[in-house]
Amino acid sequence: MATTMPKVPVVIVGMGWVGGIIAAELSKQGVKTVGLERGKPRSTQDYYMVHDELRYASRYDLMQDLSKETVTFRNTEKVAAVPMREYGSFLLGEGLGGSSIHWNGQTYRFLPYDFEIYSKTVERYGKQKIPEGMTIQDWGITYDQLEPYFDKFEKLAGISGDPDQNPMVGKRSAPFPTKPMVKTPILKLFEDATKKLGYHPYMMPSANLSEQYTNPDGITRAACQYCGYCERFGCEYGAKADAVVTVLPVAQKSGNFELRSYSNVIQILNDGKKASGVVYVNTVTGEQFEQPADVVIMASYVFNNIKLLLTSKLGKPYDPVSGKGVIGKNYCYQTNGGSATGFFDEKEFNLYAGAGSLGMEIPDFNGDNFDHSSLNFIHGAGIRISQTGQRPIATNSVPKGTPAWGKDFKQKSLKYANSVLAVSPQGSSMPWKHHYVDLDPTYKDAYGLPLPRITFDFEEQDRQMIKFVSGKAAEIMKEMNPTTIGSSDQLGPYNIVPYQSTHNTGGVIMGADPATSAVNSYMQMWDAENVFVVGASAFAHNSGYNPTGTVGALAYRAVEGIAKYLKQGGMIV
Repeated sequence: MATTMPKVPVVIVGMGWVGGIIAAELSKQGVKTVGLERGKPRSTQDYYMVHDELRYASRYDLMQDLSKETVTFRNTEKVAAVPMREYGSFLLGEGLGGSSIHWNGQTYRFLPYDFEIYSKTVERYGKQKIPEGMTIQDWGITYDQLEPYFDKFEKLAGISGDPDQNPMVGKRSAPFPTKPMVKTPILKLFEDATKKLGYHPYMMPSANLSEQYTNPDGITRAACQYCGYCERFGCEYGAKADAVVTVLPVAQKSGNFELRSYSNVIQILNDGKKASGVVYVNTVTGEQFEQPADVVIMASYVFNNIKLLLTSKLGKPYDPVSGKGVIGKNYCYQTNGGSATGFFDEKEFNLYAGAGSLGMEIPDFNGDNFDHSSLNFIHGAGIRISQTGQRPIATNSVPKGTPAWGKDFKQKSLKYANSVLAVSPQGSSMPWKHHYVDLDPTYKDAYGLPLPRITFDFEEQDRQMIKFVSGKAAEIMKEMNPTTIGSSDQLGPYNIVPYQSTHNTGGVIMGADPATSAVNSYMQMWDAENVFVVGASAFAHNSGYNPTGTVGALAYRAVEGIAKYLKQGGMIV
């Protein structure tokens, strides 16, 4: 029997970037809010002098316990899905701050093309350019409409970036709030090579602060120390922007916000048209609680947002046969591959030092920044070089043909420890009718709920894109003049075992039509007006850029919609 708690105006499920932003903004407006986080509380003190690669990078200390909750996966409907029992292709964060704790800090804005991808593709190339089965659609919002919210997020986090506007990305209403990070010899090498080739390099927009910064809420944070322990680690300096050091202190100081850790939501209470609250389990005691609320905000990771809507029977489940329904539709990933690796016999770099978003990129082959008329794909990839810090356990880059063990392997590992660089494309991922997330009919979690099931594979579109951008990456690396180059332009079937990217998107997508989208441009559910589902689950496809900047912008947009709903009710759009 669940214990019923006093009713509140707003309950938020998940306290990462999205939940933290919404909690801070609503609490500043005087709205009483409860935030439910299934993991433990955290602070920067947890990471003091704990550069423990084995604990965090190899044993995934900050991640979800897959023995209790996980996902199942299959490439196609013709094979049986099986659970992901150990971490591989992506990482599922858990605990206060969510994925904002263990991310790298790379904070791009999606391109104007991304938000109107269907219209702009048809306008330039005609409908025949879109392959049968590809379900791209406009997002129901334009870049220009979303730009003020990008600006808000960047000022909150103190994003460091180039002061000059790059001509191939969306126009900015204001410069980056802090200067770019240090341009190391590696980045200068990439910059010189790409400029010589006629491209447009720019410093990677970084949530690792380049200098001490005080944001509009009065939160002051220290500059990055370039220690190289960003991805999979918490930042003891608070230099890497995360929810714990930016927005959550604002919410907690307001007096209008209550955080409940170890609180795992297992059901959204609803009558099919409106939600009345949530049911959650205390993961320490096993007790169940019912939290009534006027507004329910789903702010957890992509798979959990989808899972809770499906298990709570809220919204229309997606049917891949008919193409109808919306919950689970347009699951997308990130298409990585085609890196060019250069080994330098006569040069050494300080590769141990770095930061998660210390890097440089060219946008020339991302989105529709180049002519696709003669190409068998749409969209593209950002092509970049990063200096994230070569940590000792995971770093053993050796030239092709080197044995995988023994004396020669050890010698080459030592020789190239500080003399190997990679130019890497990060490719977009388009949605297809047969790529989706639903509930697994066989496997359940520790609470008896079905696991979310992913059906996904790389398509010919992805293989053609990687073949194209790999050639550009190799061209850049050749201009950087290494002794030898290793590269591949082949993309095989998607394999969930090796790590690739944690950029999962879609499943509760946004749009202007309730028949083809789950939420409107304020992240408000078409089928339940007092439920807002916010995060990368709203993406109708995935760009060649990292998703967090766009997630942050959509969170600020959602705050505006939630505030309007609390005042007037009904559909905001």
